[in-house]
Amino acid sequence: MHAPENLLADCGSCFGLCCVALPFSKSSDFAMDKAAGEPCRNLLEDSRCGIHSSLREKGFPGCTVYDCFGAGQKVSQSTFEGRDWRQQPSNASEMFAVFPVMRDLHELLWYLADARSRQSTGSLHTRLTSEYDELDALTSATPDILMSVDVSAMRSRINEVLLDASDLVRAEVSGKKPNYRGSDLIGAKLADADLRGASLRGTYLIGADLRRADLRLADVIGADLRGADLSGADLRGSIYATQFQIDAARGDRATRLPRSLTRPSHWDGPSAE
Repeated sequence: MHAPENLLADCGSCFGLCCVALPFSKSSDFAMDKAAGEPCRNLLEDSRCGIHSSLREKGFPGCTVYDCFGAGQKVSQSTFEGRDWRQQPSNASEMFAVFPVMRDLHELLWYLADARSRQSTGSLHTRLTSEYDELDALTSATPDILMSVDVSAMRSRINEVLLDASDLVRAEVSGKKPNYRGSDLIGAKLADADLRGASLRGTYLIGADLRRADLRLADVIGADLRGADLSGADLRGSIYATQFQIDAARGDRATRLPRSLTRPSHWDGPSAE
């Protein structure tokens, strides 16, 4: 899949919404506590991050892996028509409430776009397109409509077609495929594992050793890859992979990624041809 432009974050067109609307707690990911609706102390008046180039060094690696799927600029420039919460404080509470909803909707659009881009899901393209178009239209709704969206119910409904698409994609791999859906594989030793066509939906892979693992055509939706070692792993064609999953993992230049994703700048190592 070639990443849809509207689902890629454009921080320059956003009013720093992820740095204001969302809460975080002091941890290994964030160097301080911050309440929802409270501007991060590192947020500048022009909506840029004052420590963007040194977030990891200063204790904010969680910021470097967050991905809004383009929701920030959508809310800033479309939903609120370029009206900054600073200049119009009356918009602030609505804007901060709409942002996480829009982010969830854009994430679902990402998954639908991925499924629709596959040749093997041809029998589902009409259904996938219908779901995509309906959801895309909803993202252009007014703030009051967006705040009333039952994201959980929508996610559950769309997950049905995503599961069907996953089955078709993973069927490209012959034989029995590993099924680790929802499993606890924290710290698991999976170096060189053959995980082609595996179901890793919602699997906990925190700190797992996945060096040189073959993850082609694996379903990784919701898989927690924080700190997982993907050095030399092959994720080409993996279904529902996201940039924030890759950013949260470790890897090197030998790690092969889907076309829609980019190698994180903090990864090191030799490049794969």
